[in-house]
Amino acid sequence: MRGCRAGRDSSQPKGSSTVPPAQEFGDNPVGVRETGHYTEEYVPSFVEKWDSLIDWEKRAESEGNFFIDLLRKRGVKSVLDVATGTGFHSVRLLSAGFETVSADGSAEMLAMAFENGTKQGGHILRVVQADWRWLNRDVHGEYDAIVCLGNSFTHLFSERDRRKALAEFYAMLKHDGILVLDQRNYDAILDDGYTSKHTYYYCGDDVTVEPEYVDEGLCRMRYSFADDSVYHLNMFPLRKEYARRLMSDVGFQRIETYGDFQHTYRGEEPDFLVHVAEKEYRMDDAEEARYSGAVNTARSYYNSSDADTFYATVWGGEDIHIGLYESPGEPIADASARTVRRMASKLEPALTPESVVLDLGSGYGGSARYLAETYGCRVLALNLSEVENRRHKELNSARALTGRIEVVDGSFEEIPYPDSSVDVVWSQDAFLHSGNRVQVLAEIARVLRPGGRLIFTDPMAADGCPAGVLQPVLDRIHLDDMGSPAFYTRELTRLGFSPVDGGFEEHRGQLVTHYARVLEETGRQEAEGLARKVSHDYLAQMKKGLGHWIDGGREEHITWGVFHFELGDDGGASTVGVNSE
Repeated sequence: MRGCRAGRDSSQPKGSSTVPPAQEFGDNPVGVRETGHYTEEYVPSFVEKWDSLIDWEKRAESEGNFFIDLLRKRGVKSVLDVATGTGFHSVRLLSAGFETVSADGSAEMLAMAFENGTKQGGHILRVVQADWRWLNRDVHGEYDAIVCLGNSFTHLFSERDRRKALAEFYAMLKHDGILVLDQRNYDAILDDGYTSKHTYYYCGDDVTVEPEYVDEGLCRMRYSFADDSVYHLNMFPLRKEYARRLMSDVGFQRIETYGDFQHTYRGEEPDFLVHVAEKEYRMDDAEEARYSGAVNTARSYYNSSDADTFYATVWGGEDIHIGLYESPGEPIADASARTVRRMASKLEPALTPESVVLDLGSGYGGSARYLAETYGCRVLALNLSEVENRRHKELNSARALTGRIEVVDGSFEEIPYPDSSVDVVWSQDAFLHSGNRVQVLAEIARVLRPGGRLIFTDPMAADGCPAGVLQPVLDRIHLDDMGSPAFYTRELTRLGFSPVDGGFEEHRGQLVTHYARVLEETGRQEAEGLARKVSHDYLAQMKKGLGHWIDGGREEHITWGVFHFELGDDGGASTVGVNSE
């Protein structure tokens, strides 16, 4: 709650018997939405109560060493605390051995912080009164880390001010510096109402904190103390993805978001979010360099907490692909499992306990577990999302299948297995995420044994689809184009494959039904609190994207179905050098 407060000229001396100045919000408090008004909100009597709101001892216990460990892990030595307030984090940073400069816009807050520093371990705080929007003017030097804690950033009501402040933070960081910025979880407040356990941030027992008024442009918080005094703060309700986007826009390269000091979170939404934004631009990042642009985009998407939670709770859980429906209202999970059974039945009797199946884009592993349990075969599960792979391994362990399923981080554009090493290649709705599908098919031909089977599904452009009509779908999945039935048939034939049972079993109507069911289920779960688990922005974009898929299918511009091909006895080794469409 300690914002970029420019100094307030208080003529009220300490110890005076005169009644201290009250907060002023005018005749329409909910109409006060200016960045500069915070200078009128932190009156001396409110500042004096701030430590009873936090309760230093309980706050330290609940927070633990989260921030200390985070900074040490990144080799931080110098820290600029730009929202010092009464000094809680500055004192903790000094005690942990960090070189710390303490900045705040409020002279009242800084005076109390300086006093707290001497009381809490004999620290002499280096304090600077500064406004974030002109931080480089008031504070000098470069720092390994800037911390902006206590929900302070939400005192900025203007997007221009928010961008300016973030740009100032960015400029004061060293080339490999980090910004640590926290905020209330306003998504949950805006979408589902306010709940607070007071577990982490506001630990005091003699104060009640709750929103008095909330809309998309204002969250007016009320602080009621045991002596019947009441104070208010007007703040801008930052949505999580909006805050992350602003940090990215000003130049921060990587942004991680923690919920109540947890790296990932599901179920009940956290009270507070902590963003960790890295300035460093890595030219040769080992993880990202492994993947092409399109594949890395997909990897980042499926690794996000929003996508992970959405697909696990809405899209079917274990099977996150298009289903085969017997009725339009059938549960998504049932239809998705039917797709797996249909595909597996096409491979009989080729699937045996001696078979090795390579599952490309294995997701949470529903197909791999079905194949391993039903046919006893060994499954190599290759998938680009480390987050999905962790869940996959957990589900395998729970079903005692760890020994039969090998889960591997990787891309199907460079399959990490030897030539002629697998009997079956299996994939569901994954190849569209590649920017080089010719290379994917060549890699499949390389690793399949002669006579091996390839079975896969993929959402595609229909043959003869007019140019440009799929742009809304392509924009949503960040791709330049999609495959088509003719494309896959042509390329597989060139690579030495022959169709089995016609090669392609089309189910365009099932694509429409599936995306309509996902859209329906999204709306149903959203009404029951899904926005506490998944951000508002993500859900809005997901629903918009689902609509584009449905429209494309109904207009017969998009199709979907099951491909089934067999590799010839000569294999595909002679053609694996092709790598462009």
